[in-house]
Amino acid sequence: MIKRICRMGNKPALSEAEWVAHAVNAARNRMGRKPAHPTALLVAIILTSAVQGQEWARFRGPNGQGISPPLADRTIPVKWTEHDYNWKVKLPAGGHGSPVIWKDKVFVTCENPESVGGMLLALGVSDGRVLWREEYKLSPYRFHKDNSYATSTPVVDADHVYVLFQTNAETIIAAVSHAGNELWQRKLSGMHTQFGAGTSPMLYDDLVVFTHEQWENDKGYESKWIALDRETGQTRWTKKRNNKQESYSTPCVYSPAGGEPQLIFTSEAHGITSVDPHSGRTIWELQPVLPARAISSPVIAGDLLIGTCGKGGAGIQLSAVRPGSKDGSSQPSLAYTHQRKSAPYVPTPLVKDGLLFTFHDQGDVCCMRAATGELLWCEKPAGKFYGSPVWVNGSLYCMDRAGAIVVIEAASTYKLQGINALGEGSQATPAVAEGRMYLRTYTHLISIGGR
Repeated sequence: MIKRICRMGNKPALSEAEWVAHAVNAARNRMGRKPAHPTALLVAIILTSAVQGQEWARFRGPNGQGISPPLADRTIPVKWTEHDYNWKVKLPAGGHGSPVIWKDKVFVTCENPESVGGMLLALGVSDGRVLWREEYKLSPYRFHKDNSYATSTPVVDADHVYVLFQTNAETIIAAVSHAGNELWQRKLSGMHTQFGAGTSPMLYDDLVVFTHEQWENDKGYESKWIALDRETGQTRWTKKRNNKQESYSTPCVYSPAGGEPQLIFTSEAHGITSVDPHSGRTIWELQPVLPARAISSPVIAGDLLIGTCGKGGAGIQLSAVRPGSKDGSSQPSLAYTHQRKSAPYVPTPLVKDGLLFTFHDQGDVCCMRAATGELLWCEKPAGKFYGSPVWVNGSLYCMDRAGAIVVIEAASTYKLQGINALGEGSQATPAVAEGRMYLRTYTHLISIGGR
């Protein structure tokens, strides 16, 4: 019997077996199935336990919350040298997209600035060897010096990996098998943005969902949120949005107690929005809570939803929102805000065990009570951050822009555990699977842990 206890947000502690049972039934419910019979559930627990930790399927892992699975091996160090790497490989080109993992493969995107395009790579998790690549021709366009043609993080399931590339002339989204065979490709309208593209797709049931928001313009570019059929690539629904600023936020799934799952989006034009994933219909929306560009993605803090925004290289506001109800009997409301120094801009926050951690563009790291917003500490351990933190076995890992991975204890008091130089700058977020961590710098991919 496994003794270790894990927590889900600020909810009561669950044993690992209970956590897996919860995850299995939650997955069944999201697929519209009834909860499993106890015997079937036991089998599912055994099977799930066997593969738990083998997948890090989207930007920031399970539901985009940055929390490594509770059954992950305790084999990822807080301090290391290059001698501790499992492998370090040079990629064919640069990029800022984060890696995703499914069983024996890690997937990552690169730009191809010579021929102007992007590429999707599959590498073996055992040795980092490139197994295959798919290349996509793109139209040249101007973007911010910190951006690239390969900023989006792909998303993967048991059958396919889904990749997104965007310019001001086109949006290309494609589904590719784990063997490198393209299932489908869609070419949609381009993006009118100030800094270039950068949103990442996510999966829900049989849908691929992503944002397609535009900078305010008079050129006919329209903002929308898009859901495609996972198997065919055909449009299932679109939701027209107001043009204001491009949003780089990737939605997450919020499951209210006793209610159906909802997709949560953040944007300057619409604040924090709950959407019915099957129809694209708005369930509730609280508009005036993100008064600047939304680059980070939403996170769940128990009964609150957190979004952030900023401009000019710094955070403007962090907003914690109480969700509304699907039947309209209760309206969403603002629980608390933080401004300026304690509000991040590009990095997505992380919530664990009732604490909210924020990493900032200017290098600050802050901790507060997730339920109340009470600020507990702010420190500046290393360089500036674009990448987002992940939680692994009680520690926070985040790469700064200079290419050092900062490790801080995930606690109400500040404790710096390590700063590990990677030798090259990075804007990516770590990925964790099978007790190993995968770190993407601009032109390299590194595997560490699992020994």
